Amino acid sequence: MQTFEQLPNRKQTRSVKWDMTEKLFGSKDVQPMWVADMDLEIAKPIKEALINRVDHGVFGYTFTDQQLNLTIAEWLYQRHGWKINPDWIVYSPGVLTTIHMAVITQTVPDDKIVIQTPVYPPFHSIVKSHQRQLIENPLIYQDGKYKIDFEDLEQSFASGAKAMILCSPHNPVGRVWSKDELLQISQLAEKYNVLIISDEIHADLIYKESTHIPISSLNEQINDQTITCFSPTKTFNLAGLQVSYAIIPNESLRLKINNAFKQYGISEPNTLGFTALEAAYQHGTKWLEQLIQLLHQNRELVERSFRNRSEITPIHAQGTYLIWLDCTEMKLEHEALVSFMAKEAKIGLNDGISFGANGKGFMRMNIASPTSYVEAGVQKIIAALDRLAN
Repeated sequence: MQTFEQLPNRKQTRSVKWDMTEKLFGSKDVQPMWVADMDLEIAKPIKEALINRVDHGVFGYTFTDQQLNLTIAEWLYQRHGWKINPDWIVYSPGVLTTIHMAVITQTVPDDKIVIQTPVYPPFHSIVKSHQRQLIENPLIYQDGKYKIDFEDLEQSFASGAKAMILCSPHNPVGRVWSKDELLQISQLAEKYNVLIISDEIHADLIYKESTHIPISSLNEQINDQTITCFSPTKTFNLAGLQVSYAIIPNESLRLKINNAFKQYGISEPNTLGFTALEAAYQHGTKWLEQLIQLLHQNRELVERSFRNRSEITPIHAQGTYLIWLDCTEMKLEHEALVSFMAKEAKIGLNDGISFGANGKGFMRMNIASPTSYVEAGVQKIIAALDRLAN
């Protein structure tokens, strides 16, 4: 049984999270709780599969096959009740790579693309880097919860938007969109012929009170105009292995994406990445169930710790291992808030404004670590708040 009690030593491993701490936060003694990877050892079956593959000693060209496709199809059916055709699968080095390719192949410069802010920062930069128009559909924050502004979304679609990059589950606010919400999005997309590029990389990281529904699974029409991006990397802490896949039922869309991967020379699979993917989906369920228990425990710890503090309110996450902290009651300008966390609390968090202008006054915390590590980080923030009050 995985206990997740030991904090791995990740220093001097070229870890972005750990070895860039001083550069990013100005001090070596800042506790990193920012970038979205886990401070947890991977599942033993995945580790063993990788060791066995390395022991083979030869790393020539490899290819994906029907067996790997069937493994993915079975995972999606067992976890999310979505029965796909294995031929719909397109492999990619990463979800962001697929989104880039979708934008390049399915839109043209000056086309409008909708995102729902505050949202994962690369969504902003991908749209802008390809000279598309960025249209924001800001989420409504009310009574400590986030919901979709459907009136504004329809106006955005009606203005001529060609695509929407959907974050489902949502990073950073932790929403797992309900079936009704997804149906409303799909109905608007169908009405205005908007392509849905759905980033569902956190689909497997769902707390027990919620259920993830792939938007493409709702009906045949939205299935035909959706590119759904998945990866085992967030679920099983494999981000450095560069492996993901997309489900693209529409043959024309799929052909364009595949051709783009070939054109840019990134169609060859990563041998170890696919070894890990297969082992994770075939043998990782028990580890994942234990991980969800840990994340639930850590989420409850964070919420309980700030329950009697008026300065910071954690937004209740339904999915992901990311906690969105509402720090607006601290009454600090955003630069001062960022400085407070890094210099006073000695905690490295993601800057809320990087997720969009409506992230001002918020910070994002990663809780995918041993509970003792999360508790230490939370207590540092509380102690710094006490010093600020005095």
